[in-house]
Amino acid sequence: MNIREQLEQCEDMILSKYAAHSKLSRGRDVFEEQCDMRTVYQRDRDRIIHCKAFRRLKHKTQVFLAPAGDHYRTRLTHTLEVSQIARTIAKSLRLNEDLTEAIALGHDLGHTPFGHAGERALDEVCSLGFSHFEQSVRIVEKLEKDGKGLNLTKEVRDGILNHRTSGNPFTLEGKVVRLSDKIAYINHDIDDAIRAGILTENDIPKKYSDVLGASTKSRLDGLIRDIVNNSIQKDDIHMSKEFEDAMKGLRLYMFDNVYKNPVAKGQEHKAESMIKSLYEYYLADLSKLPEEYIYMIKELNEAPERVVCDYISGMSDQYSVQKFQEEFVPKFWKI
Repeated sequence: MNIREQLEQCEDMILSKYAAHSKLSRGRDVFEEQCDMRTVYQRDRDRIIHCKAFRRLKHKTQVFLAPAGDHYRTRLTHTLEVSQIARTIAKSLRLNEDLTEAIALGHDLGHTPFGHAGERALDEVCSLGFSHFEQSVRIVEKLEKDGKGLNLTKEVRDGILNHRTSGNPFTLEGKVVRLSDKIAYINHDIDDAIRAGILTENDIPKKYSDVLGASTKSRLDGLIRDIVNNSIQKDDIHMSKEFEDAMKGLRLYMFDNVYKNPVAKGQEHKAESMIKSLYEYYLADLSKLPEEYIYMIKELNEAPERVVCDYISGMSDQYSVQKFQEEFVPKFWKI
């Protein structure tokens, strides 16, 4: 018996009957021989961590565009916080922690430069539409590894696709990530907003803080405990109505007071305009795209609109500004 088989045997003894056991995975689209050391979900996690799209997350906006301080979240630190919360819940419920981690680490791979501002811009200007959760799946299926994709399991891809609010993952691990994403961004965005001077803890309505707590630490602890206590030995992931209503209310409060705040979002219209200009520029002259993207259009018959979105959405904040300057800002002539 090799190491992977021993790990799978341990899962049978330790994991809940409702967990996604590695040996029962629905598999990959392209068959691969099993690793003798790692389970399928461990391999998926490792592939995501080592992919280029994951590394680019460190230079992509979470909420605050190009923040001056080192302590504001980026899309990468958000992803790591989602993973930590989701793993804590999964371990407590005896779910598959490796699957949970893989989904969490991959859930935002398709996010654009400048966060949801970039996503809105591409969705508005592209006739095929654009959403970061679909792009995340496209990255792992088609774009990484020179068009070969990462060949992830169906469970991981489903969790990535369905991490959005309206999603419905078919594994409990995916459901855990879906909730953990919201728990993470609500709380770390409060922390960042306080750091930016937009909010104070006392500004948060008492009807929410009385339920969830009056600090990031107490809110995280309370929300995680509520999910665990209401989901033990159940074939679903639940929150109590009290905590669910409070979290939804706090999320709406954040939309009104932070996500639409002119201090935090005052530069977003510039970012959106820049992203739209880049899209129109490359769509009008496909020869300006890198060779691998031209290949996708000419040889793989991919729609030009989709490929242009692939290129732009993969850019970091800094790289998109650099490309805009190269294409739209006049260069001074020098001898």
